[in-house]
Amino acid sequence: MAIGKSIRFIKSVIWNYNKPQAAKTKDILDFLSLVKPVETEVGLIRLGKESDGGYLVPDDFDGIESCFSPGVSVTADFEFDLTQRGIKCFLADASVEFPPIENPLFDFEKLFLGIETKDKYITLSDWVSKKVGDSNRDLILQMDIEGAEYSVLAETSEDTLKRFRMMVIEFHNLGRLRDDYGLEYIRSVFTKISKYFDIVHIHPNNSCQPIVFRGLEIPPMMEFTFLRKDRTLKKIPNKTFPHALDRKNSKRRKDVVLPRCWWS
Repeated sequence: MAIGKSIRFIKSVIWNYNKPQAAKTKDILDFLSLVKPVETEVGLIRLGKESDGGYLVPDDFDGIESCFSPGVSVTADFEFDLTQRGIKCFLADASVEFPPIENPLFDFEKLFLGIETKDKYITLSDWVSKKVGDSNRDLILQMDIEGAEYSVLAETSEDTLKRFRMMVIEFHNLGRLRDDYGLEYIRSVFTKISKYFDIVHIHPNNSCQPIVFRGLEIPPMMEFTFLRKDRTLKKIPNKTFPHALDRKNSKRRKDVVLPRCWWS
């Protein structure tokens, strides 16, 4: 066999060996059962913009010390609304020089979240420890870091996660639920979170339309709102979508309502 053909053959073997296999429908359905949203006695309110950058969160802010918000980009309206409640906001994003809004309760660092603290990266656990130490007051996490959320959450200690009373996280690349590697990785992150948090809202980002796979609709990007389990007693399946306070991320694009398979 010629050298060129031999190399192509070896590459083909490696690719076929590592190529993700299509996920089984049953395994996807098992994942969807893990992320079913619930309705609690704590109502939801909207903070931030009436478009991208606005989120639905539980109206449960008494005693919250501060918010950690990585992924600032060009909007900080959500964080500004929190400062109106006296909540200090720690912001981080190495892609911008400063937040788009000036506020005395903003603390900004030109850093990315990562899986280790090095150079322009800091772990979530190190960032929290650096800013609030061992304070026993509750925190908020609002995170939109363009796909890095999986590795960051996988690295974050459970002790750090439990310090957040509520979390709003935009999850990207959910289309990877269609392959076995992607499904297993995404499921592992949500399994970790589900030990301590209930999902109280899901909102698809309408910047991209759902992918249909074996009759299941999968929005590639969605905003999940989590509330720590100890904050509520009432937990019933939430079957009201869209929420009256939901807004399109992009006003110029067709809206995406949470597909039935995610809540039914």
